[in-house]
Amino acid sequence: MIKLPPTLDLDALRSFVTGIECGSFALAASRLCRSTSAVSAQLKKLEQQCATELVVKQGRHLALTRNGEIVMGYARRMLAMNDEVQRALKGELLLEEIRIGMQEDFGESLMPGILGEFKRHHPGMRIIARVDRNQPLLTAFDENALDMVLLWQTENTQRTGRLIGQRPLEWIQPPDMNIHALLAQGEPLPLVMFDTPCLMRSHAIDCLNRAGIAWRVVFVSHSLSGIWAAVQAGLGITLRTRIGMPGHLRVVGNSLPAAGSLGITLEQKHGNDAQQRAQTMLGQIMEAALLRVK
Repeated sequence: MIKLPPTLDLDALRSFVTGIECGSFALAASRLCRSTSAVSAQLKKLEQQCATELVVKQGRHLALTRNGEIVMGYARRMLAMNDEVQRALKGELLLEEIRIGMQEDFGESLMPGILGEFKRHHPGMRIIARVDRNQPLLTAFDENALDMVLLWQTENTQRTGRLIGQRPLEWIQPPDMNIHALLAQGEPLPLVMFDTPCLMRSHAIDCLNRAGIAWRVVFVSHSLSGIWAAVQAGLGITLRTRIGMPGHLRVVGNSLPAAGSLGITLEQKHGNDAQQRAQTMLGQIMEAALLRVK
């Protein structure tokens, strides 16, 4: 009699893949609505079925072993096939679309990973994505042109969005600019900003005015890439979060006053059952992506 190899457990594979994508099996447990111990037990079960170690700890993070990398590639394909079968049986395959919008900070730095992970779970769903500033996204959402929007929390406006994160605002400068010397000489602080209306521009100006620091806007951009280009060129400093900050720029030290923080909100509309499940998963992927950002 031929001895058949053990059959891999799909639930264990899903816990394995989700744990690696989240960077933590505790986060994976939350997303899968299971206890952390149950997810850990599934990983141990999968390693027993594969007869090899799949994951190792590297500091506070998880890393795949060589065999774990092999299993990961197959696991994603197996789960995608399983999910496709389920959607086909429910008549959902290739019948739905989701329209999402992201504020530029998130769109430029987080969107590729978010969309890639979502597509693995919903390969048959058409995705329409838009990257823009807060107000155009809100207008499109209110006009039913978008189903979900991820943006900075608006102020003095009653919205129904769910707060899913908070990020400190940072003064960001080119590496060779001496802010302390500028202030000591009484020079106005050169600012690189979006045109109005802009939440971060308002925060920056209010903060500097309260501290009695002179300032002048030396460069105005209509895009985030323009902001980063002007700061990299040494034209001035800007106020943003560290999300998407180019690596060779740096955060100003204690020369300037703290500018507070901004919330990150997710707004979404109610759709049919398939759309609602897709939106729920996409929201969870967005939250996990934000948690991984330092």
